[in-house]
Amino acid sequence: MVYIALPKEENRRLVFYLAMEEYVARYMDEDDCFFMWQSAPTVIFGRNQLIENEVNMDYCRAHGIQTYRRKSGGGCVYSDRSNVMFSYIAKDERVNFTFNRYINMLVLVLHRLGVDAQASGRNDILIGGRKVSGNAFYHIPGRSIVHGTMLYDTNMEHMVGSITPSNEKLISKGVQSVRQHIALLKDHIDITIDEFKAFVRQNLCDREITLDDEAVRKIEEIEQEYLTDSFIYGNNPRYSLVRKGRIEGVGELEIRMELKNNVIKEANIMGDYFLVGDIDNRILQPLHNVALTEEAVTDALPERLDDIILNLRKEDFVRLITSNETIIQP
Repeated sequence: MVYIALPKEENRRLVFYLAMEEYVARYMDEDDCFFMWQSAPTVIFGRNQLIENEVNMDYCRAHGIQTYRRKSGGGCVYSDRSNVMFSYIAKDERVNFTFNRYINMLVLVLHRLGVDAQASGRNDILIGGRKVSGNAFYHIPGRSIVHGTMLYDTNMEHMVGSITPSNEKLISKGVQSVRQHIALLKDHIDITIDEFKAFVRQNLCDREITLDDEAVRKIEEIEQEYLTDSFIYGNNPRYSLVRKGRIEGVGELEIRMELKNNVIKEANIMGDYFLVGDIDNRILQPLHNVALTEEAVTDALPERLDDIILNLRKEDFVRLITSNETIIQP
């Protein structure tokens, strides 16, 4: 595997590295590429998440924490310079296969460090039943992109405060609760974060390509999309009807619909699910002008939804969207 290096060590915004993934995927003809990065304190939320549901903007503004949207699915993540972010780009459109390969590679590296790590659930790596790494993925034609965290250390108060209500008591309790469910790698290995990064690189990569200044300029151009209001807030439309639920193995789904005479005129699906297919043309468009009944929704949708949203069964989705447990938006 090839390690992708930058020509200069600089402190960049988190979205620069997301743009760097895209550059590698679109312009480099290598089978497997990998790089690591760190960022200033930042909250990064999934492609399909509502900002107001996930991010405590007041806390972030008060503590100088940046907020950005990414193009992969999954949940909200806090990152700072005390943890390490990984990016893996493969010449393969089979995102599930690529994702599982990547997770297993990381688990093997941790085993070589003497850490009893295990892959778990949809996207996590655990140590002693506690989460040390969360990961997400998406694809562009011909390439799969996987990225994720590795919690060497982190600012626990910022992690909790940036994605929870602003009440200080809740934040305090949240820190205690989250600390019981996450593992910090520094507690399980006796090497520094830089030594850990060097170990990962040596075990995963056998050669290096250093990008030139022209490549960096192209990455900066790609980065601009991530900074636009249309990208950051564009997935936050208002709808008249909301239906929410958690589906095991899929994640939290929030379906927002605009209805007229009980007919769906517009629909959007928010949440921390993982997208593996064309949600617009295969789910959202087929629901346009469909009556909000179990029979009509069932007939409108394709037989399989798990090749659009990871692990999603059609019957579970239909049950969620047509159930009577609703939240009405003003």
